[in-house]
Parts: sequence; C-alpha cells; structure tokens
Amino acid sequence: MAAIGIDYGTSNSEVVYFDGQQHHFVKLDPSLEAANKIRSSVFIYYKEELPRPPIPMIEAKIAQLKRAISDQIEKAKEGYYEAPDPREQRIHSNRIDELRAEFHNLPVLQERAIELLLENMTVQDLPLQQLVATGEFAFGEEGFRRYLKTPEKGRLIYSPKNFLGANLVAGQQEAFVGLIAKQLEFFRLSAEQQLGQSVDTAVIGRPVRFHGTRGQDGNKQAIDIMTQAATMAGFSKVDFLEEPIAAAYKIERTLDKHTNVLVVDIGGGTTDICCIKLSPEKLANVDRQQDVMSVTGTRLGGMECDKNLIIKSIAPTMGQGLLMYNGLPVPPAYYSDMCAVDDIPKLNRFFSDDYWLDISNTKSLLKEPKLLERLLEVQEEKLSARLVNSSRLAKELLSSKDEIILPLHYIEEDYDVKLNVDELKRSMQSWLARVKSLVTECLENSSEPPEMLFITGGMSLSPIVKKELLDLLPGLPVMEGDAFNSVCEGLGIQAAKLSNSIPS
Repeated sequence: MAAIGIDYGTSNSEVVYFDGQQHHFVKLDPSLEAANKIRSSVFIYYKEELPRPPIPMIEAKIAQLKRAISDQIEKAKEGYYEAPDPREQRIHSNRIDELRAEFHNLPVLQERAIELLLENMTVQDLPLQQLVATGEFAFGEEGFRRYLKTPEKGRLIYSPKNFLGANLVAGQQEAFVGLIAKQLEFFRLSAEQQLGQSVDTAVIGRPVRFHGTRGQDGNKQAIDIMTQAATMAGFSKVDFLEEPIAAAYKIERTLDKHTNVLVVDIGGGTTDICCIKLSPEKLANVDRQQDVMSVTGTRLGGMECDKNLIIKSIAPTMGQGLLMYNGLPVPPAYYSDMCAVDDIPKLNRFFSDDYWLDISNTKSLLKEPKLLERLLEVQEEKLSARLVNSSRLAKELLSSKDEIILPLHYIEEDYDVKLNVDELKRSMQSWLARVKSLVTECLENSSEPPEMLFITGGMSLSPIVKKELLDLLPGLPVMEGDAFNSVCEGLGIQAAKLSNSIPS
C-alpha cells in the first residue's frame, strides 16, 4: 500500500509519491507538457439529453398546470349556468367532467410537466447536487476545452476549493463532497496505475484559512467536506497539512544545520505564511507543531489579481464608468458580478434572464451603448470563466513583458485590449498591501526572527510580488526553490512518514 501527497489547489492540483529518497510525480493531464499539474476546475456536462428535472421544479409546474385547469373549470361552470338550453348545458357539463378528471390525473400531469420543463430547461437550471449525481465529469485541459467549445452543455466549476469554507445552502455541501470525491478518485486511480500498487493513504494540503467568511466554522466545514470526499474516493486514511508547513518540509531536506525559515506561500486562492524551525536532525519526525513559531493566512490569492486586472483595465472597455442620461454611472456591480467565478449564487444571478434585462435597460439609457454590448455578450454566452482565465494569462505574460495585446475575439470580433505592466502594478496595489500586512503579522507573532526567506506558490514567480517582499524584508537571505512543486513534495514526504516509508 502506498501513500501520496495531494496539493489540491485553487488553480492547479498535483499528486506525488515519495519513496523515502525520491519524488515521483503522477501524470494527470497527458495533453500538457507538464503532465503532473492539472487545472483544479471541473466541467460537469451531459453528452445527450438533460436528466429528469428536480422534483421541486416538477411539483411547481404541476401546480401551475392545475391552476390553469381550475381556471378552465370555472369558465366552463359559467358557461353551464349561462347556457340557454339543456343541450348546451350538457356540453359544458361534459367539459367540466373532463377537466376534473384531467385535474386529478397525476401521472399525466407529471408527464406533461416534465415535457414542458425539458423544452426550456438548461444546465444552469439544475441544482448542483443533481448535476454532480447525474452528469459526466471532465478534468483539467480536457474539461476546459469542452467548456470553451460547448458551454451550454454543462457547468464549469472554476475553483471547487474556493467554495469549501463558504456558506453553502441546502444540498450544496453534499454536492461538493461528491464533486471533490470524483477528483480525488481520479488522482488515486492515476497514482495506482502509474505506481503499480494500491494507494490507501493521502496527505492533502490545506490553507491556514479556507476561502470564505465563516472563520473557524468555515475551516471545519472545509475539512469535513474534504474528509468525506476522500473516504468516498477510496482512501482509508487521510490527513491534512498546512501548505506553508508542507513547503518547509521540502526545503528542510536541503539544509545542513538548524535554520529558522519564513515560508511565504502565495497560491491562486489563499496566501499562507509560517515561521518554522527546521533542522536536518528532525527529518523523520511526524509531528512538528512544536517547531512552528507562527502561522497565519487568509483568502487572498492570485485569482484576486486576475479579477482586479479585469476591473481596473478591461471593464472600462466594456462600458464601466459610462454615464447614463440621468447622470448616474453604469452600475459597478455588473463587473464584479461578471468576475464572480468562485461564487456560484452570484454567478448564477449574473447569468439569469433578469440580469440580462437589467443590463439591456441600462444600455438603452446610454448615449454610447456599444461598449455595453460586450458585457451583454459575456452574460448571454456565459463567458465569465473564460474572461478570468484570459486575465490570468495576461498577468503571467506581463511578468516578462512591459506591454501586451490581449485578444478577446470570443467576445467580439477584433476586440483587443492593450495592457502594460504599470496597469498590472496599479491593479495589484491593494492586494500587495494586504499580503505584506500578513507577513508582518506572522513576524510579530513569531517567538524568534527568521534567518532565511522562502517564497513559493504561483504568484511567487511575479517580479512585482518578489520585489515587494524583498523590500519589506531587506537583508534576509532568500532560499531558491520550486515555486510550484515545493508544497506537493512536502506533502509526499509527510505521507511517507505516516506510512512508515521513512524510518525514524
């Protein structure tokens, strides 16, 4: 039996097995050159027809049909009482009997209700729980390509991890258990196939604080969902390790003496920081909590930068800031709602017919309505996730270029947006201030100062982020390491310890 580490990230996920000496990355996405890393997004879709509508929708439609039949009965009664002769009264009486029989024929009403619902129902009308229970799953680039090609056939959950600590309504918690179980099972089966042995144990990375606004209740809910999902996915033993501590376990194997290290892990959805005592003498120790001098984190990751870049630099080309005839601006909420790919209720509201009508009414009140047509296109074609992904790509390109042209031709033909690194810096200012505040908090809470700095996570590759952190921590030596794999490798090391693959 093998034990694996799973870095279940906001943007990407990966799986690794550590044999005590070497890390073995599990290939998860053959379509990519770096096949061990996979998008965390999931596309749930239907190849053919949609499933039977949920019971509440059927019951509501049946009630609507019954109201219509009742109205017809009342009209038939009026006809009966107003009929001038017995023959016409019999016609109305027979009609009343037919309608009453129809009113009480539940199987026929149910069949008719389902037929009517399926005529107009879309995937967006299905509750997430039913979607998870009945849909097909596509992971990684395969899922994203399916979404780009046929968004109307399914629903893209851009970042499942971001919902785990949120206030989930009835049925949603069970839905996310089922959804994540599918992902974890895919990881487990991939590992078993490539390692040639059964996998029963997993150490899964977790942020210090999960994305959400519910504090410790949200963290507990997130761990509960992940634990249930891991059990459903076929793992008999699962443990969780805070991501910056996992990264510390990886870099500890490169040290030749006791060192206090400040680990700053800036991922797609969260920023997590710890100050920890590391030593080559403690490599085999399973429990290291006594070595953690300070740890902190918040729901503050690279995805916020993607959204901020849209709001600051792309949204103005879609009508943001335009004034209506009454002198009021186009509602700014249009654009924040458009970017809410990690908030299912808000995104569903943005994609609703009522929201389309609201934007259309606003468009009619503008002197120059053309720009708002781009916003309507995103709303009608459900292109929010694609736009946020484009912004992420722009952010990455601006890490090595001073200026780029971002093509958004899927929104409008020849629609290009010119972006430069100064705009990116401006869009990141408030975000960077919060990150630096978090670093300062961790340092203030630590019983001893750090002797080295290690920056990891996807955002650590940004020259803007790196410069701000080095300016905040002048003179602190920086450890070089893998920005993407350090956390997962540390999780693999911990998994090996739990399975006794690393001798004490």
